[in-house]
Amino acid sequence: MTGFLFEITFWLTVPFWALMVFAPTSPRTHRIVSSPLIAVPPLVVYAVLVAGHLPELWATMSSPDLGTLREFLNTPRGASAVWAQVLAWDLLVGAWMYREGRRLGLHPLLMGPLLVFTIVLSPFGFALFLAVRARCDRPDRATAVVTDE
Repeated sequence: MTGFLFEITFWLTVPFWALMVFAPTSPRTHRIVSSPLIAVPPLVVYAVLVAGHLPELWATMSSPDLGTLREFLNTPRGASAVWAQVLAWDLLVGAWMYREGRRLGLHPLLMGPLLVFTIVLSPFGFALFLAVRARCDRPDRATAVVTDE
């Protein structure tokens, strides 16, 4: 069952990524991706994977130790749980990038590859997006957030 949960986790996130990459200007995409509930499917998988192992997980995560974490991740359940957690967070980061890209008016041909890069290597895709965002954002953005002008 763990192998199945590992495999299905990615596919539970694909529809949201597909909307952001292939239908970025659709109002439906914006409405769907604006909800943090898009992370629920991989988080349900995460919950199923760790439900019977909460004491072990708590001990591993509350007192981080490389050896203990390596042991946990070396199990199919541990690796699958971390995979589900990573996919959920990556999806939330990607959705934020999508919304920021729309706010900045970034072209879908720029955002699409950035989002795909984020799917594959999220820290690098996110860092590259932050650089693009810093270059394209209005210099007076902080004032606009406060004054709504």
